[in-house]
Amino acid sequence: MLNTTDILETIKMIREDNLDVRTITMGISLFDCISDDITRLGEKIYDKITRSAKDLVRVAEDIEARYGIPIVNKRISVTPISLVGAGLTPDGFVRLAKVLQRAAGELGVNFIGGFSALVQKGATVGATNLIEAIPQALTETEIVCSSVNVASTKAGINMDAVGKMGEIIKQTAYNTRDKDSIGCAKLVVFANIPEDNPFMAGAMHGIGEPDQVINVGVSGPGVVAAAIRKAGNCSFSVLADTIKKIAFKITRVGQLVAAEAASKIGVPYGIVDLSLAPTPAAGDSVAEILENMGLERCGTHGTTAALAMLNDAVKKGGVMASSHVGGLSGAFIPVSEDRGMIDAVKAGTLSLEKLEAMTAVCSVGLDMIAIPGDTPATTISGIIADEIAIGVANTKTTAVRVIPVWGKGEGDVAEFGGLLGYAPIMPLKKESCSEFIKRGGRIPAPIHSLKN
Repeated sequence: MLNTTDILETIKMIREDNLDVRTITMGISLFDCISDDITRLGEKIYDKITRSAKDLVRVAEDIEARYGIPIVNKRISVTPISLVGAGLTPDGFVRLAKVLQRAAGELGVNFIGGFSALVQKGATVGATNLIEAIPQALTETEIVCSSVNVASTKAGINMDAVGKMGEIIKQTAYNTRDKDSIGCAKLVVFANIPEDNPFMAGAMHGIGEPDQVINVGVSGPGVVAAAIRKAGNCSFSVLADTIKKIAFKITRVGQLVAAEAASKIGVPYGIVDLSLAPTPAAGDSVAEILENMGLERCGTHGTTAALAMLNDAVKKGGVMASSHVGGLSGAFIPVSEDRGMIDAVKAGTLSLEKLEAMTAVCSVGLDMIAIPGDTPATTISGIIADEIAIGVANTKTTAVRVIPVWGKGEGDVAEFGGLLGYAPIMPLKKESCSEFIKRGGRIPAPIHSLKN
């Protein structure tokens, strides 16, 4: 039972330390919409989404008003569209993307995810056609998000898909070049994609999920940073306990919102995602957490160890607070969305290579990283392959969301706006990996995948 002290502490975290519920995401299955007539398919998808999520925004706003807890985003995720529209051409998939845009716009949500394909072991015709449609679909819609799973620990890495995604990212960057290639911010490439992730751009409604479900993502980097400052010059054991206790309290807020929203809408409560998701706002930074542990600047020696401890403590504290934890759960390190990360890149302390090392111990991967617009597609594929290999080898989710900003180069700044923030263009290796990428085929699954 909550006591007065707990309630007052939560109020302080909201008012002073940027605690919020980053997203309420409603997952919706579209399998019952399948039709061999594209017009009918689009109508059924539109009807299913608008009917299922008609109360989502209102309920979220009611919860905000009742409890005083900010809920930043209201989102929808759907069944991977490559499965629902398996027989469509690329043009047909673009039409479905516009249906998703229209339904989400009607409901007033911030994003809709699930323009997705699962190709970790090979691509069906439907998956291939959806991937071909991504650049046009993301150019002609504003709030549709796309994800492609190119690898898993059980299947290995589909290098044909990795090579293709380098080309797709380049084309998407060109298509949205008038807006600093922002289309790429709505596209993420995964290994071991979770089926219940509430965060964009990678949210989708997995095939093992119920017909509708409510998933919630909480966020409190500022709260954790403040707790570490208050703890002072303590040992790592004490520091870990401090983080666990505050993660427990943050997660309880998320579970309260998730259970309340699910009850009011009349659908099951799915999971709480424990991820510490930063914003460009001052005091809402994962980098600041690491620096409060004693690092002069995020990215310097010791950063990976600090992040590993943070991620582990967040998970341990959060899992005690909720009966259902899922999604990504841990700490995000998106460059453009974290003021501390941006400052570290500007200072030259944080490089792409250091970020890659950090992803081995945190929740996701290379996220919201701006790179020169003239980067070859094969180099982008090489970046994807390196990051995806970390996920496959370590049996964890990793992902890549890089933005080759058309017309800009190292030293320039890309402006995305809102929660997406801004990012300095990061330097890359000049040497080519094209012959490696062109080999194609599949990198076999690691030996530890054979667990049956």
